[in-house]
Amino acid sequence: MKDCYEGRHGMFRLDGKVAIVTGGASGIGLATGRLFAEQGAKVLLVDLREDLLRKAMESVGDKSVSYAVADVSQPDQTARYVQTAIDRYGGLDILVSNAGAVGGKNNIVDSPVEMFDHVVAVNLRGVWLSLKYAIPEIQKRGGGSIVITSSIAGVKGLAGGSAYCASKHGVVGIMRTVAIEYAPFGIRVNTVHPGPIATPMVEEHVRGRYPDSLEEGKKVLADSTLLKRYGSPEEVAAIMLYLASDESRYCTGGIYMVDGGKGLV
Repeated sequence: MKDCYEGRHGMFRLDGKVAIVTGGASGIGLATGRLFAEQGAKVLLVDLREDLLRKAMESVGDKSVSYAVADVSQPDQTARYVQTAIDRYGGLDILVSNAGAVGGKNNIVDSPVEMFDHVVAVNLRGVWLSLKYAIPEIQKRGGGSIVITSSIAGVKGLAGGSAYCASKHGVVGIMRTVAIEYAPFGIRVNTVHPGPIATPMVEEHVRGRYPDSLEEGKKVLADSTLLKRYGSPEEVAAIMLYLASDESRYCTGGIYMVDGGKGLV
């Protein structure tokens, strides 16, 4: 079988597709946007900070990638970034709803209400809004793929992470519901569940737990997986690509773990 990753002169798995990737300025979102562009897609990266988006664009260096600044928890800004993709690229085939926030690590009694509200606004409301505004545009193309970034915290409990776990469990419920609602329209919806991945967000989380020794914290987290290492954003992006492409055309309503086996520990 011919290798689908052979480059610009070979097969492209997303030829002619248009994709939105939220949380696209760094980590998993940036790796996904880069890989999608390499595989022939036009990509709109969405994030809150324009400075980081500009750096992301420079690192990708591909004219098929552009960006939009938006707070994913706000309906008007969500509608605007979806419309930006339509205006720039003529339609929408793929949504990767990836933007996320971790929040602090405290037991539920000591957790600030404001932290809970922020995490749920980004991780849960942001996903719900992205689907609400993107689905009508994907329908116009005769169907497509939606991929939602959940977490191992979307399938198990994590001490000190009540808000985060609630939000990441919640997006699984959204995914399963929308998969049922929009299968007749050719729209597939799945969740991806990363474990410890080498991203700025995970580093921030580890630093909060191990303020005196970041390296010790990283080792503890890596050793908590069956494979005894962090994953890379590119390894998660590869699953995103599979789910976005026609190779997964019989896959919807599914949970895809990319966690080095941590969900089993």
